[in-house]
Amino acid sequence: MVVAPAHCLRVISWNLLHGQAIPPVPNQEWTQTLISATTQMAANYQPDFISIQEVDYLQPRSNNINQTKVIAENSGLKYWAYLPAIFGTPGESWKKVKNLEQSIITENSDIPESKSYGIGIATNQKIVKLSVKKLGRSIIGMPLLIPKDNGKGARFIYVKDEPRVALVAQLENGLTIATTHLSFVPGVNIFQLNRLSSFLKKLPGEKILTGDLNLPANIPSKLSGFKSLAKIPTYPSWGEKIQFDYIMARSSSVKSGQISATLIENNSKLNISDHSPIGVEIRFQ
Repeated sequence: MVVAPAHCLRVISWNLLHGQAIPPVPNQEWTQTLISATTQMAANYQPDFISIQEVDYLQPRSNNINQTKVIAENSGLKYWAYLPAIFGTPGESWKKVKNLEQSIITENSDIPESKSYGIGIATNQKIVKLSVKKLGRSIIGMPLLIPKDNGKGARFIYVKDEPRVALVAQLENGLTIATTHLSFVPGVNIFQLNRLSSFLKKLPGEKILTGDLNLPANIPSKLSGFKSLAKIPTYPSWGEKIQFDYIMARSSSVKSGQISATLIENNSKLNISDHSPIGVEIRFQ
């Protein structure tokens, strides 16, 4: 059961690309760039809940900051949580997180000094409980298209897959919202999506699933038991053509009219990340 004040909730999903400027610029001022983009995002979407992927935590490459905390504070959101998917730096040297539950960092946590990379949430709704789910990874990598360092065009690099995880927040208002970043390897991401969907069925409250699912053409709505609440391309941010980022509700809840949603238009370019945010205003009956 959803209770006030959650008759209406603005939910955003944003793949951050660790705050990388697009196009890349030499000597990027990482902290200020992230603050500026977050301020623009918050003014545009006025979010109640932000799901964040590709988030850095104390990484030298992004000025050693806790990006989840910076986003929460500059969005005016009181509660936040960050879950590392790996310790170390993606694409370089890293190791998997053995105990996900003990690795969650919130506004009330002692702050560990180990650099990591993962997913996060920020919200103005009180969090009753946080849960995690391991989703595995592909044993093979793939060539991925990334912007060139000079900002002119793009190039392919071979990328190894990393462990994929989900962070699930049960909110005081009765909602259960999951955020995740699925594998870029076809087939593996579908397996992970169904694994997460099955996990969410066991949790209380109305469920919302968010994140970069790395699946185009609304495939998640056809395979997961969840239905996308917005159909809009989110990638690449300099000329969106493909939807990889989703905000989804249970298909049964959408069909029955318990949940409806309106797309929040993105009226500004944030100049970071190769993904554009996606946002919806969700209404609950």
